[in-house]
Amino acid sequence: MGIYPKAIDRLIAEFSKLPGIGEKTAARLAFHLVDAPASDMTDLSDALLAVRDKVHLCPECFSVTDGERCDICSSADRDRSVICVVENTRDIFAIERTREFGGLYHVLHGAISPIEGIGPKDIKARELIMRLGQNDIREVIMATNPTPEGEATAVYLGGLIRPMGIEVTRLAKGIPIGADVEFADEVTLIKAFEGRSPIA
Repeated sequence: MGIYPKAIDRLIAEFSKLPGIGEKTAARLAFHLVDAPASDMTDLSDALLAVRDKVHLCPECFSVTDGERCDICSSADRDRSVICVVENTRDIFAIERTREFGGLYHVLHGAISPIEGIGPKDIKARELIMRLGQNDIREVIMATNPTPEGEATAVYLGGLIRPMGIEVTRLAKGIPIGADVEFADEVTLIKAFEGRSPIA
């Protein structure tokens, strides 16, 4: 028998499934909601349902959106000749905070990792190549994470893209090896974009 009522136990269990949330933090969140006004609980449940029902992948870049296409792909102000390739959607928001990049994005939803059994077919690599073939692109910036998997993914994709006559560059090494793009500060990301170089 648990020490909490079943409904609270269930809520704690659900919170514990979230990344970075341990059992103590999950319990703290659950009891915060128990003590909160009913309207707060309703607002939270409405927000969760809206994400479930309305958020989907943008058919162009594979970021998340609650519209037909994401705001970046829909914008007439973006440079449509440059695509920045990232591993996950959170990387886009980290880069956007710098206000340094004005092109489009492509989200791979992962990186090539033979050890984990993740190959090119398991990420949005095919979709990237198809997209490049259908649009007038002059540069692809590889902003995959500076990890062995991110490097392998950048090199693999670069080998496919260069024969298409498109320049392929890699962010400068301002981002520490092993770090994720989404956790880099704005200044580091700005320097990484400024110092990007062609992939050999």
